[in-house]
Amino acid sequence: MKYHIIPVTAFAQNCSVIWCDATGTAALVDPGGDAEKIKQELAQLGLKPAQILLTHGHLDHVGAAAELAAFYQVEIVGPHRNDAFWLENLPTQSQMFGFAHCEPLQPNRWLEEGDVVTVGEVSLQVLLCPGHTPGHIVFYDAAGRLLVSGDVIFRGGVGRTDFPQGSHEDLITAIHTKLLPLGDDVTFLPGHGPISSLGEERRNNPFLQ
Repeated sequence: MKYHIIPVTAFAQNCSVIWCDATGTAALVDPGGDAEKIKQELAQLGLKPAQILLTHGHLDHVGAAAELAAFYQVEIVGPHRNDAFWLENLPTQSQMFGFAHCEPLQPNRWLEEGDVVTVGEVSLQVLLCPGHTPGHIVFYDAAGRLLVSGDVIFRGGVGRTDFPQGSHEDLITAIHTKLLPLGDDVTFLPGHGPISSLGEERRNNPFLQ
């Protein structure tokens, strides 16, 4: 699977374009805003997303999802339904963070632990990793050793847990029991900041020691 990161919003959120090299089928993960920028970069890549995937319900990850889903005539898939309250409260999040108004969002399909999402010939395993939000999921390409991790883990850090229904204990447990066992060689695309590997974080991330 190939990928390209498009930083969007004032929070420099990593919107990820992922695609199957064999078929050219693409998906857009966490389009948090700056819809026109995303459209332009997709056009430059020669890609049209077949679906929009969401890791969790925070505004900086979903803010442009509805606009882009309508533009490309595709479905919005994910996150887990435990994040429904975040998506319902997008207007409040808009005011809180000083973003343009964003209507409540209802995905076409919620995702559960153990679901598989296909992007062309690539199979993405869905893992539920609560803590940053209660319905946060990640997408794992086992064959390509690639993880789209949203705001669960970062280079040198982990997701904030001071939001409603956040839990630092749940977050650290999810990282230790679900992500690190995937293997040190797995590269992950985080929701913010630079790419890293699970091995690098297992050895050096101060939150995991």
